[in-house]
Amino acid sequence: MGLFVCLPLVLPLTALPVARLAEQHLHPRSATLLLTVVGTLLALCSTLCLALLMVVGTAQLPGNPLPDGWSDPEVRNAVPYEVKAGIVAIGVLTAVLGACGRTVYRHVRLRIRAGRALSTAPSVTTGDVAVLPDPEPYAYALPGNPGRVVISTAMTECLDARERRALIAHERAHLAARHHRYLLAVQLAARANPFLLPLRTAVAFSTERWADEEAARAVGDRRVVAVAVGKAALFSHGAPDASVGFAAFAAADPASTASAPAPDSASASTAGPVPRRVAALLAPVPQARLWPPSSAHAALAPLVAAAGTTSSALSSLNATVSLVQILHAATPL
Repeated sequence: MGLFVCLPLVLPLTALPVARLAEQHLHPRSATLLLTVVGTLLALCSTLCLALLMVVGTAQLPGNPLPDGWSDPEVRNAVPYEVKAGIVAIGVLTAVLGACGRTVYRHVRLRIRAGRALSTAPSVTTGDVAVLPDPEPYAYALPGNPGRVVISTAMTECLDARERRALIAHERAHLAARHHRYLLAVQLAARANPFLLPLRTAVAFSTERWADEEAARAVGDRRVVAVAVGKAALFSHGAPDASVGFAAFAAADPASTASAPAPDSASASTAGPVPRRVAALLAPVPQARLWPPSSAHAALAPLVAAAGTTSSALSSLNATVSLVQILHAATPL
């Protein structure tokens, strides 16, 4: 097994450059798909390695239900750091499973509560759009069967007719592409390994950018969508938490969007999410292709992602095969 079992625990550090490169140089749809797949695989490999270490650590504990041969001195010699690393892995894996369980529970509870509130509150429903009489401005996509676009009357009053159309198109794009699934997947990945937190943030941004591009295509005017994003961010306060699977139209700190209409490209990369979204909407339409890349920077994102994920998967496979061989030799049939 050797140190290969520990590599998948630290290889998610490659998520930071991948997240930055994908966010800045890939089409938001490609960035969302790439980062979600990479984050999920890295989290699974990391969790698998914790499970392998836990098996080894559990075998050393008195009264464990595992075969006695698994705690023989030969097995201990074959598996380095078996006692300390294994016992620590038990606690860490328990914390990971608890955190993931809480995240799923919050996601399900929020969807149920939002659905019940929508069914009981007085609202004007037109197709898949529900307008709630509420003095707080907000808009969000509520997944379900069927999904709904929920908008408050205060938000509709903040926007003109074309901007409201852009808002509805944006939220419909979230529902059509099932962005809540990507958000939940990367949230669980970040719970499994904190090194994957940059991917969670990047996917939250790229799903919003993806919906922005779909809204711009539906409306036919990128500037209208840019103005709608900036205005909605200035007024919105009560949108649901995107980290548990909901996508709000412009969830950001209003103070960071006071000059939202047109930040220049030089400062957009260091600005908040809403100014960066507005800057992207005022720029030309991004290329949708993933390969061949449009630039060397765009090529680095999938290459770094592939290298980190492949190394993590191979390390996990090597550790798994080695541990199975060792434990099988300790308990011959």
